[in-house]
Amino acid sequence: MNGREFANRKLHSLLGVIPVGIFLTQHLIVNQFATKGAESFNKAAGVMANLPFRYALEIFIIFLPLLYHAVYGLYIAFTAKNNVTSYSYFRNWMFYLQRLTGIITLVFVSWHVWQTRIQAAMGQEVDYEMMESILSNPGMFVFYTVGVVSTIFHFANGLWSFFISWGITVTPRSQRISTYATMIVFFLLAIMAIRTLFAFVDPQLANM
Repeated sequence: MNGREFANRKLHSLLGVIPVGIFLTQHLIVNQFATKGAESFNKAAGVMANLPFRYALEIFIIFLPLLYHAVYGLYIAFTAKNNVTSYSYFRNWMFYLQRLTGIITLVFVSWHVWQTRIQAAMGQEVDYEMMESILSNPGMFVFYTVGVVSTIFHFANGLWSFFISWGITVTPRSQRISTYATMIVFFLLAIMAIRTLFAFVDPQLANM
């Protein structure tokens, strides 16, 4: 690996966590207000929509880092040598799933941005009723569930690689602990996200 590729991979790893991963977590937390009803969700979404310098924040803190991470991530996904069939141990599977969920995440996020952010720019109100309408379609509900869970897995498992890449976990023991910690992050965020999705179609299930 030459110096330029090494730097690109480090930047790709960094942007996947800061700021993209932080934005994902914040987005999931805001959406969680849907479990408290339409009014709570709309109020939380309204706060985010009225942030100062919103468009500059979206472009430079979200979309440009996300675009770089996605494009370089595709390069990694299609040039990576997966050895799952030859060496089917846990970390090799996680390596394979990281690439697979990256592609699923790219498709899902692109569609989600079109359905919400682009439509908002065209005058559509992005609120509880909009998401309720989208998710009331069973096919879209399944699509969102797969997309959201894949996105969260890609982020949580990416944390494991990030910690190694940036010299935070350098010993086998620390990497083993990191595996457990990142999987806990995955399960907690995935449960939060699934509860949110159900909140738009069946609030009783979301609050069980």
